[in-house]
Amino acid sequence: MSSTVTTSSFHSSLCFSIKKSPLPSSSSSCSDHQQISLLSTTKPKSILQNNPLYQPTHKNISLQFKEKILCLEILGVDSGKALSQNPNLHNAPLRAIDSIITFLQSKGLYQKDFARIFGMCPAILTSDIKTELNPVFNFLTFDLRVPEHNLRKVINKCPRLLVCSVKDQLKPTLFYLQRLGFRDLHHLAYQDPILLVSSVENTLIPKLHYLASLGFSTNEAVQMTLRCPGLFTFSIKNNFIPKFDYFSQQMKGTLDELKEFPQYFAFSLDKRIKPRHIQLVENQVSMPLSLMLKTTDEEFNQLITKERNKLSI
Repeated sequence: MSSTVTTSSFHSSLCFSIKKSPLPSSSSSCSDHQQISLLSTTKPKSILQNNPLYQPTHKNISLQFKEKILCLEILGVDSGKALSQNPNLHNAPLRAIDSIITFLQSKGLYQKDFARIFGMCPAILTSDIKTELNPVFNFLTFDLRVPEHNLRKVINKCPRLLVCSVKDQLKPTLFYLQRLGFRDLHHLAYQDPILLVSSVENTLIPKLHYLASLGFSTNEAVQMTLRCPGLFTFSIKNNFIPKFDYFSQQMKGTLDELKEFPQYFAFSLDKRIKPRHIQLVENQVSMPLSLMLKTTDEEFNQLITKERNKLSI
């Protein structure tokens, strides 16, 4: 096969799937075909030539496999990382990847979205459209009531949705969250979709159990997560334990304070909590957790000055 025929064939498959994202037109901008044509000549000399698969010891690597790597690189995906994290990509035909891209574009995603989406979840590239991807979009549309024009927004917020089983993961987790009191589907879809891809048994329940172990009742723990859903995403070892230890031992805080302001756990211990607490101690001033942590540096300093002035009167 001549290089001309090969390049032409490769262009046709890529041009079929890689559509230009809606961007302001410019007379100086290259067309999609021109960009792909340019990439097809420059990529092998830069990115692909340095890829281990292109070294002399790998001369027998098929042309189709090289084209697959080029396709991923054109999309902005690290081909080495993607192939490592998803071994199924090694045997996946380029036309199958092309079908995935075309399907996602039909759901409103842009070409510029794929680098991040596939980079985070390369398993999507070998998913089954009918049994895996389409059910996720049906779940978003009918269960979370996301309108078609907002599907892209939700997927970009949490690409992991596309690699989750609707039957075994998404629907059971949604049901559990709704039982806890998460009724706002809009908020779940646009703000906290990561909760839907979290394991009920291994992530959500253990966080509630930990909060209960601190002395909160089960209902109080649930109410705290409703006020601050991020509690379900924080590490017990790296977040909850050190922050609670500092709160109880150094700040001498009470459970009632945390119950009123569970967002305490969302702030950095070293960059926010400790410095602000130390500043309060040095100035012999006290204030509610919310004021201590939510205010800007300027507002915080003004509050300290105001409190000190009260004490001097």
